[in-house]
Amino acid sequence: MAERNHGLDLLIILFITLLSALFLAPVFIILMNSFKGRFFISEEPFRLPTAETFAGLENYLTGVGKTGFFSAFGYSLFITTGSVAAIVLFTSMTAWYIIRVKGRFTAFLYYCFVFSMIVPFQMVMFTMSKLANVLRLDNAVGILVIYLGFGAGLSVFMFSGFVRAIPLEIEEAATIDGCGPVQIFFGVVLPILRPTAITVAILNAMWVWNDYLLPLLVIGSKYRTIPVAVQYLVGGYGSKDMGAMMAMLVLSIIPIVIFYLFCQKYIIRGVISGAVKG
Repeated sequence: MAERNHGLDLLIILFITLLSALFLAPVFIILMNSFKGRFFISEEPFRLPTAETFAGLENYLTGVGKTGFFSAFGYSLFITTGSVAAIVLFTSMTAWYIIRVKGRFTAFLYYCFVFSMIVPFQMVMFTMSKLANVLRLDNAVGILVIYLGFGAGLSVFMFSGFVRAIPLEIEEAATIDGCGPVQIFFGVVLPILRPTAITVAILNAMWVWNDYLLPLLVIGSKYRTIPVAVQYLVGGYGSKDMGAMMAMLVLSIIPIVIFYLFCQKYIIRGVISGAVKG
């Protein structure tokens, strides 16, 4: 029996290892090709750089110059940070209100957020871009409001599940001590919500940072984010500087990978707490 379990464990480890390699392979291919000359990438995409194909940092310097990478990085960082902060703050407050204030209105509000999770972005993208233009949201600050709207559904759902697990007696004790609703939320509830808040922040940060379609439709080329800037390496008649594009993809991946690795230990804890408890 022990030998059978040991064999099963080895089989599971082998499967997970192969699955991890499968997921990491595209990243390794992009990194490898970012150091090749642009004319060799299409011919030998899966071969390691050789003395003939190695281009050093040429692709990185070319990509940074053509795309205005540092400006795009600044806009991406501002939009991602602002959007994630707004989503975490406002959706956690909304979830707390929905769970603690029982009524038809809060129930209706909750199901509206849940319903918004299943509405495809493509269904509303044209009307949304027109409305953003009318309301003057087509700028680096206004798009934060749009991201808040699109990110609210899943975030409210996750926070609501976790708030249900918080004993009401804790908040009642704070009320007896003289705390108002604002003090209770920021002093008692929000610290307890930390695992879910970090999970929500990670999921939304990866989405906003890598998003291409929404910034393209709303703010266009005036405030280029990194995904939009990378597309400017595609020239006329479909010509592409593949080397510079690979280099810019590597640079765009690094910040979000670092952020994910720093916070990933909270993901499972937050998802389980938000989706299962209560």
